[in-house]
Formats: sequence, C-alpha cells, structure tokens
Amino acid sequence: MIATDLPIDDGSANFDDHADVVCAALEGCDDDVVLVGHSFGGCVIPLVAARRRVRHLVYLCAAVPDIGRSVKDQLADGMLNPRMNAGIAPPDAQMRTSWVDLDIAREVFYADCGQSVADAAWSRLRPHALHPSRVPFSLSEFPSVPTTSVVCSEDLVVEPEWSRRVARDRLNAEVIELPGSHSPFYSRPAVLADVLLGLAAD
Repeated sequence: MIATDLPIDDGSANFDDHADVVCAALEGCDDDVVLVGHSFGGCVIPLVAARRRVRHLVYLCAAVPDIGRSVKDQLADGMLNPRMNAGIAPPDAQMRTSWVDLDIAREVFYADCGQSVADAAWSRLRPHALHPSRVPFSLSEFPSVPTTSVVCSEDLVVEPEWSRRVARDRLNAEVIELPGSHSPFYSRPAVLADVLLGLAAD
C-alpha cells in the first residue's frame, strides 16, 4: 500500500499538480494498481488514471469531478453539506481555509469515532487551498477504468444521495454502501479494509 501526502495546503497547486504527486509515488509500480481517492482525492484519481494504467478506481466518500466544471460549480448541485462552513475560518493570504471548530469537525468528519481518535485526527488537519476547487476539471472524458463508489450512509461532508446519483449517472460505477460518517478508515478500518481487499482480489 502507498499513501500519498497531497499538497492540499499549497495555494498555487491544482488537482493536476496533485495527480503529479500520486504518479511520482507510483513510479516503479506495475499496472496492477487499485487507486483510492477519499473526499477531494476523488478529483485526483481520474487524472492519474488518464496518465498511467490502473486496474480499478475507488471513490471513497468522495467529491467527483464533472467534465468542464469545477468543484465550486457543483456546490449548487448539493454535493457538500453546508454545515461545514460554520467550522472553517475565512481564507488566509494564500486563499487557504483552516478548521477552527473542533466540535463541528468532529460532527461532520468523525461522528462515529471515539474522542481520542477524533482528537488525533483533528490534530492532523492542515490548511486547505481553495484554488483546486475553482479550476474546471481538465479531462474531456473519464478514463475507461472499472470504478467503484463507496458511500457512507451517514456522511455529513459529501452528501450520500448526491454520491449515489453521481456514481450511477456520471461514473457508471458499482456502489458499495457502508454505515457511518466521512472517515471510515478511522471508525471502521477492518470493514473498509475488507471492502478494498475484496476489490483488489477481483
């Protein structure tokens, strides 16, 4: 398993730059890659699949890009829960937002996590640049790769009904639904691992 640290706090980087980071991390790997994108990582994984062969794409509680549109353009479609805005500070000089309210972060990200896990996760949150969300998706079509969308039924960040609809209409993806909120790798790691290992074994 390779976990990449995306430059989400770089105010000048867009999702194509994030895809560069992922592709660099996968150098030397064969084509037998199952690529998972969580949350805004869902805007990165199709860009990677357009640059190199991967076997399967997994959108995990993920924002999904739309051809010719930006993430910001999709806000009116009901993609994200507006409750998040109450926990975020205004953008800084580099147009980055930061979480300032632990209680709201726990509510939307970690609702089904224990307090110690939520506190540890909170301590890892970084400033989040707005620039990538304002740039239209750069591909003219989605890569032709088998795709699965893992939707958590109590997700309070990416709206589950939006995720189900987009998985069907935009991605033609299989949908796997799990209980819980936006961070199943914290709240249900064994359950999520079983799902991902099952997809890798297919």
